[in-house]
Amino acid sequence: MIGKEIAAVIREGKTALGIELGSTRIKAVLVDEDHNPIASGSHDWENKYENGIWTYSIPDIWKGVQDSYQKMAEEVKETYGETLTTIGAICFSAMMHGYMAFDKEGEILVPFRTWRNTMTEEASNVLTDLFSYHIPQRWSIAHLYQAILNKEEHVSSIDYLITLEGYVHWKLTGKRVLGIGDCAGMFPIDSSTKDYYENMVDQFDSLIDTEHLPWKLKDIMPKVLTAGEEAGSLTLEGAALLDVSGNLKAGIPLCPPEGDAGTGMTATNSVARRTGNVSAGTSVFAMVVLEKELSKVYEEIDMVTTPAGDSVAMVHCNNCTSDLNAWVSLFEEFADAMGMKTDKNTLFSTLYQKALEGDKDGGNLLSYGYLSGEHITHFEEGRPLFVRTPESRFNLANFMRVHLYTALGALKVGMEILYKEDVKLDVLLGHGGLFKTKGVGQSIMAAAMNVPVSVMETAGEGGAWGAALLASYLIRKEEGESLDHYLAQKVFHGEAGTVVKPDPEDEAGFTVYMERYKKGLSIERAALDYFK
Repeated sequence: MIGKEIAAVIREGKTALGIELGSTRIKAVLVDEDHNPIASGSHDWENKYENGIWTYSIPDIWKGVQDSYQKMAEEVKETYGETLTTIGAICFSAMMHGYMAFDKEGEILVPFRTWRNTMTEEASNVLTDLFSYHIPQRWSIAHLYQAILNKEEHVSSIDYLITLEGYVHWKLTGKRVLGIGDCAGMFPIDSSTKDYYENMVDQFDSLIDTEHLPWKLKDIMPKVLTAGEEAGSLTLEGAALLDVSGNLKAGIPLCPPEGDAGTGMTATNSVARRTGNVSAGTSVFAMVVLEKELSKVYEEIDMVTTPAGDSVAMVHCNNCTSDLNAWVSLFEEFADAMGMKTDKNTLFSTLYQKALEGDKDGGNLLSYGYLSGEHITHFEEGRPLFVRTPESRFNLANFMRVHLYTALGALKVGMEILYKEDVKLDVLLGHGGLFKTKGVGQSIMAAAMNVPVSVMETAGEGGAWGAALLASYLIRKEEGESLDHYLAQKVFHGEAGTVVKPDPEDEAGFTVYMERYKKGLSIERAALDYFK
């Protein structure tokens, strides 16, 4: 579309808006009828550690939402000469999980407890045993039960328990609803009914019966909605709250608010069965859409859903490229000391490409990039570690290859559980910093995961774009059209991306490295025990 055509689309409200509240940035993306981004705005923010809690304040939430919206609207005005007064549909997304509890007056009872807080181990263990279903510490139900165990006074006053994007949606529409993908980060979801597991709800109510609380669990939880369902519309108060300039009109439809995992799956076209996506940067996680439920509970695997409600196995690892990035920074420091100024992107690309020249098994080197603990391999803290023998083939190519290998070591351990469950994958959609150097991270990932890895140009648009796609789906889907069909045929049609298949020699080399990695975990344990 040319500028005049886009201006008409904006004027006629044929757009869709996605706003995602990430951990360090809030981003708003406006798209046209063809799902192309036409304007965006962002706001940087940081969580705060206050009184032992990782949190964001309510004023900071609204300051960020309003600022990102305003910057997007200003770009619309500057680029297309249009004042933004209406939008086809809106979707909010945010970091999943966490704990936001409100009273009957709509006031927050305790500071927002984000997904980063690991204070619910006791509750997590009790609920996992009770439900025979893995309940991670970051889930809302774990936070709620831990608050009950701690005899926190606010619990009896809870009228509504919700996650971050659900809170924003509620204040803008008055609707107490949440997309099924993030509902699955609050409480276990039954994909067959597209609702909370009824028997587990009953089990929880029975568990807390002796507390004599004035509510039952479903009284305070959001209604579960799937992608494409109506989730309310922007109220007069909501329009004024979102757009402080007062230009935005009420009545705009909103789709179910979703967690960042759901918008990530949408943005990478990985919501169909036998597909998955892997995000590899500071941390790494893989989301695999299942054809059938796993046979049993695994503490290493989180069970969530797509925005449409299909079961997803999530392998989440705390560590990926942070230690690798630290080594690259060391090489940069050396180059600077030698008077060789180099661009950081060029340095990364050069070192990543060098890794492809290394021995397939990494030359008998061993590394653990554990800056923090890693639950997949059962480490409560981390110690970055590099080890070699006198006979190891210690050169730059092997050094870089091993650090790329180890960035995926914990992920591989988790994925092996799924493969033993006979989970089938046709392709993994890759996104994140590991894939910036063309072909390198992609080929290493394909060898490590034993599956073709695709990287698309649009993957860089991020979760806010994924949220905008969900908003588009709400207003543009045909009757009975599934989300995966809509994405495949109307958004990503013809965009296959760059696909790299596993190289058999790389696969064999990575397998040898993983044997070394698993045996060497006792070395990492010793480092944790003795290096304080």
